[in-house]
Amino acid sequence: MAYQALDASDIPTTWGTFRMVRHHLGGSAFGLNQIDFPPGKVGKEHDELESGQEEIYYCISGGGSLTVDGDVVELRPGRYVLVSPDAKRNPEAGPGGMSFLCVGGVPRGVYEPWAPPEE
Repeated sequence: MAYQALDASDIPTTWGTFRMVRHHLGGSAFGLNQIDFPPGKVGKEHDELESGQEEIYYCISGGGSLTVDGDVVELRPGRYVLVSPDAKRNPEAGPGGMSFLCVGGVPRGVYEPWAPPEE
């Protein structure tokens, strides 16, 4: 197959806010999720030490923030933020909600696809 196309609205949500894009497209080279936070939603603080993945966050619409090791970085449409595997990160939607992408991969390594839990 040369390509696969899928509309975001056709991807079921996991945990109420995550659309597992890579999983539903069948990709295997990197992780890609679309996260749609309602107004004021605070994500879970975490790092990626276990997976070794660095992540790039990209705000599609709305806005909010990404706290990285205690520093608050504004997320707004058109802004990219790279986060190292060891850094604690925590996204938070602003008053209008926030839709953002999270792309993950292992620096100079091999990406190991993860299967989302069944709904």
